Amino acid sequence: MEKLLDAVAAVVCLVSPEKVQAIATRIRRTDSSKAASALSGVVGTPAAAGVVVQLADAWRTTTVSAEELASMLLAAGHVFTKAANQQSTELVWTGPTTPFVSARRTEQALLQVINAAVQTLFITSFVAYDVSTIVKALNAASERGVAISMLLELSQDHGGSITFDAIGKMRTLVPTARLYAWRDKADPFDDGRVHAKVAVADGRMCFITSANLTGHAMEKNMEAGVLISGGHIPRLLEDHLRSLVDTKLVSMI
Repeated sequence: MEKLLDAVAAVVCLVSPEKVQAIATRIRRTDSSKAASALSGVVGTPAAAGVVVQLADAWRTTTVSAEELASMLLAAGHVFTKAANQQSTELVWTGPTTPFVSARRTEQALLQVINAAVQTLFITSFVAYDVSTIVKALNAASERGVAISMLLELSQDHGGSITFDAIGKMRTLVPTARLYAWRDKADPFDDGRVHAKVAVADGRMCFITSANLTGHAMEKNMEAGVLISGGHIPRLLEDHLRSLVDTKLVSMI
């Protein structure tokens, strides 16, 4: 049975919903001994044809009826399509590109998260300089009622590790933002840094990246990340950041 379930999963992952419907219809009209010939030609690409052959082969080793298999395909296809529509993941890249792989740019992805925020926005970064497009988007988000929280690394003068007072600068640039720092560190984290670079809007969309909030990171550095819309990851990320605040592991400055 596991082999058949794997074959069903392979079909719905590779074949369009319309073709899955067509395969299910043909299966209802045949039995496992004739499945290979009955399903021949229902899909057009060699890869799709291969998984259909695997499905027919796996079916022959079970006692599953044609109606049961057709229902399995339709149910699996429905779940796969629904899950795919609920969450999307995009590659984000800044730096040298090639004509072979397409990816979103870092600044575009970060702006998308900021502009998507309706109620809450939480951003973390090691350093943050004056990136005018990002600052403009943050202030616009604040003006439409978004509660903005930012966790940044402290300067050396305030017990942190960077020479630049990013928190003080951000307070000037985005005066409505709640600014947090990691000051009181337990023993295992004595020399720890705020090295995470993430942005999450309303627990619905998040950007996880290697890029700091600097002009070089947005335009020149080789930076990589993923932009995730929907699903449980944005919610988990927001819950974790809020928990750091609620338990006072990070504190407002």
